[in-house]
Amino acid sequence: MTLLEKALGFDPKSMKLRTELIAGATTFLTMSYILAVNPAILSSTGMDKGALFTATALAAAIATLLLAFMAKLPFAQAPSMGLNAFFAYTLCQTMGYTWQQSLAIMLIEGIVFIIITFFNVREMILDSIPHNLRYAISAGIGMFIAFIGLKNAGIIVAKEATFVGLGAFTNSCILGIIAILLSGILMAKNVKGSLFWSIIATTIIGIPMGVTVFPDHWLPVSAPQDISPLFCKFDFAGMFNLKTALVVFSLLLVNIFDTIGTLMGLADKTGIVEANGNIPHVKEAMMSDAIGTTCGAMLGSSTLTTYVESASGIAEGGRSGVTSFTVGLLFILSLLLSPIFLLIPSAATSGALVMVGVLMLDSVKKINLQDISESFPAFITMITMVLCYSIADGICLGILSFVIMKLCTRQWKDLNWTLCILAVLFVLNFIIG
Repeated sequence: MTLLEKALGFDPKSMKLRTELIAGATTFLTMSYILAVNPAILSSTGMDKGALFTATALAAAIATLLLAFMAKLPFAQAPSMGLNAFFAYTLCQTMGYTWQQSLAIMLIEGIVFIIITFFNVREMILDSIPHNLRYAISAGIGMFIAFIGLKNAGIIVAKEATFVGLGAFTNSCILGIIAILLSGILMAKNVKGSLFWSIIATTIIGIPMGVTVFPDHWLPVSAPQDISPLFCKFDFAGMFNLKTALVVFSLLLVNIFDTIGTLMGLADKTGIVEANGNIPHVKEAMMSDAIGTTCGAMLGSSTLTTYVESASGIAEGGRSGVTSFTVGLLFILSLLLSPIFLLIPSAATSGALVMVGVLMLDSVKKINLQDISESFPAFITMITMVLCYSIADGICLGILSFVIMKLCTRQWKDLNWTLCILAVLFVLNFIIG
């Protein structure tokens, strides 16, 4: 236990090893969809799909293990769902970069990340965000997570007339509803590992429903796919120009605020946030993210980020690096057991995601709702995070509205130079974008 305490921050007086392990397994199962989704998205650029699976698993394992030992926090990291789409559909298909050039851009972004993290730029940005916005970010992330769960199950779908609406009662939708109800009932009954067991149970229930599908000639074990088609395949030709600089700047802004927002929301749920709003080991968490992004580019993956799905493990009681260490090991194990992990349908994880949203919503009660100059930016943060389907956009618009409200109401003492500079950068980014 002394080794676990020093290496991973495990306190045997207040923590249970079994709880940490179950929390790690829950987080992994909740975010394991990335092992199937990331290769599917990035392979549209011509990248080898088998190599992408290996790259995704290895990049997630490296970044999460770094976070476990450096920050000793129960969070997990993997390729960003928003930025892998940016890689495939914006950089490669719209802007005309090859996937080799796009990987080079990811490498440059990762190196810049390491530099600005080392010089505390990211930590300075985090410290500048007002407490009410922090609470709004936490609640907004909760609603965002729940929305992802509902969408993944097909309970909420796109509709032309109303943008979103209830989906048809397909088997996947019904399984998602079962997962949500089962997760809620188990948590209401205080069943330990309720989110974990709900994922397992609904995956099994999905077999006769045809949602959990076994491929032909299915075997539970397979050898890792060869990563050589992607490893360090960078192309820096034509990279050093204004166009690429703006792309890197946009990526930095999105990833900084995705990570900052997620860290703030998750830290609030772990109860580690200090009275002055500081988050212990936040610099180490950000550095593991930066190093992970750099390693991910070398392996052949898009930008990595801290996953909001980590909240599912935190909800199960995960409080130390043992949780993230478990997630990292399971990502390594997934290289051999990928057929098993790929069986879990996204509908089976929807219950965990929705319940995490329920648990994170309690941050709303900490927001000062009596002062419109405080409540308005908080509301903008929460609602745009969901409607824009972006944590980063929600934070950007929330900070912008906060600065504008305080300037227009002459409450200048509530502002700081970092917030004002960020507001200007956000406006420039929206204009350029």
